[in-house]
Amino acid sequence: MVADVIDTLAGIAPGSKLDTARNRRTVARQQAQASYLSLFRPKSMGGVSAQERCAVACFVTGLHGQPQAEAFYGQGLTEAGGSAALKAAISLAVAAGKTQGPYGAYPKGPLSVEDTTGLVYKVAPDVALALGRRLVAAFEHTHMLVFHPRDAAAPSLQSLLDAGWTTDDIVTLSQLVAFLAFQIRVVAGLRVLATKM
Repeated sequence: MVADVIDTLAGIAPGSKLDTARNRRTVARQQAQASYLSLFRPKSMGGVSAQERCAVACFVTGLHGQPQAEAFYGQGLTEAGGSAALKAAISLAVAAGKTQGPYGAYPKGPLSVEDTTGLVYKVAPDVALALGRRLVAAFEHTHMLVFHPRDAAAPSLQSLLDAGWTTDDIVTLSQLVAFLAFQIRVVAGLRVLATKM
């Protein structure tokens, strides 16, 4: 049985006050774990390998500045056969991609006053060699989803298709990024709550 990942990342001990608090929302707790298992330990990986899934997770958690989660998914990357060169390339990608956000432009209208420009991330050529074409496209699209959610559009999706991602693969990638954003926020909230209990 796989340990509850949110408990692991938030440092929740069985029987603790936080464990009791999480048990008040048993269905939410079970569904979060089921989401993790379906995305990172599915019965069939389909077109997105375990290594690609963990590489994207390392990139996302690194961009969010979550070292515990980055280490957790880094271990998964190692278990999936990720090389030291791949891990080094991901670290370089994280360092180059870190920014604040969110950025983006709304359609012309009253919300346009909230338009904000910012880094549009492109993988450096030396890093691209280590990542490979599929992960380069995945990282650039993932960065768009994390920091430019309003701007994620057809050209970004086309670059994934051009790199060999199928439409099903793109759905999986988008689900991974969305789940990780959720998981990171829940863990951060639980860590804050732990300091007040």
